[in-house]
Amino acid sequence: MDREKALRFLKEQRKLMNYMNSTLSVVSWDTEVMAPEEAIDYRSEVIGYLSSNYHQLTTDYRIEQALGVLLSEEDKFNLYEQRLIEEFYNIYYKNKKIPESLQKELSMATAISNKSWKRAKEKGDYELFKPHLARVIDLLKQQAVCVGYEGHIYNAFLDNFEKGMTVEELDEIFADLKEGLVKLLAELKEAKQLSFRRPKGPFSKESQSQLALYILNQMGYRIHEAGRLDETEHPFTAFLGPKDIRITTHYYENSIEGALFSTIHEGGHAIYDQNMPHDWAEYGVNEAPSMGLHESQSRFYENIIGRSLPFWRAYFPKLQEFMPSYQSVSLEEFYQMINEVSPSLIRTEADEITYSLHIIIRYEIEKLMVSGEVGIDELPMIWNQKYKEYLGVEPKNDAEGLMQDVHWAEGMIGYFPSYALGNLYGAQFYHQMKKELPQLKDEIESGNLSIVFEWLKQNVHSYGKVYTPGQLVEHVTKEPLNPKYFLDYLREKYLNLYHL
Repeated sequence: MDREKALRFLKEQRKLMNYMNSTLSVVSWDTEVMAPEEAIDYRSEVIGYLSSNYHQLTTDYRIEQALGVLLSEEDKFNLYEQRLIEEFYNIYYKNKKIPESLQKELSMATAISNKSWKRAKEKGDYELFKPHLARVIDLLKQQAVCVGYEGHIYNAFLDNFEKGMTVEELDEIFADLKEGLVKLLAELKEAKQLSFRRPKGPFSKESQSQLALYILNQMGYRIHEAGRLDETEHPFTAFLGPKDIRITTHYYENSIEGALFSTIHEGGHAIYDQNMPHDWAEYGVNEAPSMGLHESQSRFYENIIGRSLPFWRAYFPKLQEFMPSYQSVSLEEFYQMINEVSPSLIRTEADEITYSLHIIIRYEIEKLMVSGEVGIDELPMIWNQKYKEYLGVEPKNDAEGLMQDVHWAEGMIGYFPSYALGNLYGAQFYHQMKKELPQLKDEIESGNLSIVFEWLKQNVHSYGKVYTPGQLVEHVTKEPLNPKYFLDYLREKYLNLYHL
């Protein structure tokens, strides 16, 4: 195999992997959105089979042959070719260590665990979910041992979502973040609390959907040409292909805020995926460099833009049009309503200040969980203790406690830190955006979100996975990731909101 054949083989193999990922995504999306309940067990077998085939693609012996040829000539390739070679090196030697049978078993276990989680959450019964969660954790730990890791075992889990990030680094980042959040939270508790009237429902799903579709269109999500909006228990974004990026939300008839902001959140993910460098898909660079970077876009749109006063100066009249009961509410009241700081139990409904504390709780529990320092039976107790200690609230049942999120059921242990990192990345991008676009506030107030869309597309989205997370942040903002910008953003916004 010569140099050109080796490179051509890797590009073709990457294309086949993309096809398999799309197939898996279609089946998974349908499982969540459309499939009848009794289809889930068989569907899990299908997912297991497809996952096994994907694993075979990533461990093809010809990859090693191609890498042997190409790694000796690394300095002769352009940036995209270098990323392709690096990706295959990482994928091949990692997946080669994972038995195909283990990969298939894990895929099937997570599909069944997801089904169990839904039932257990509906009934508020952790006992129904516990054995499935235990199985997923055990299989993930087996996978971590196969792959190998340095330091804390949680590093192996982090590597799946934030490549290169370690527990040691994250502990330091989260310590600074936690200190700043706790200090700001204490200051706000001493302030005069916000006063507003919250309209009562019911709010029809149809009206909420119409509002969501309108906002998504304004954001720049190409829903009619290359997307969909559906309803699921837990909102998510699915990449089914370069021009098929679908999102879901969950409607609550007694409140519009849950669906509204989860839809904006998922819209941020979807816009990022739609703006990736898909012409370079065969090089594997049309993806985010990490889930933290992906979450930076969803958290940015949901909070920094979607909960800002300029945004609602432009779009509050349209919300009132779709939701007549909000016509008796002033813009100022609505702004206070959607930004009230109040420690709560549910992560997805948390305000910007307490949200990252929800993540830190999960991060600390995950570390204990995978290291074996706490057992599966102890998790509800540990969860409840930490919520009482960090946020001053305690779940009445496990449905609003440790079973509120789908991540563990899906085997996504190590993902949660990405949300908090996303807050930090997003705030640092926003700081740079304001420096480069002094007219930003006025444009958003006029309803022009294209200025945000174009800046992110040019500076963040279009690079895909060409840079690592750290390299991208430095390329865009000219300095490494710094929690200071997120804390400064929060202090400026909330001290002003609470008149401090």
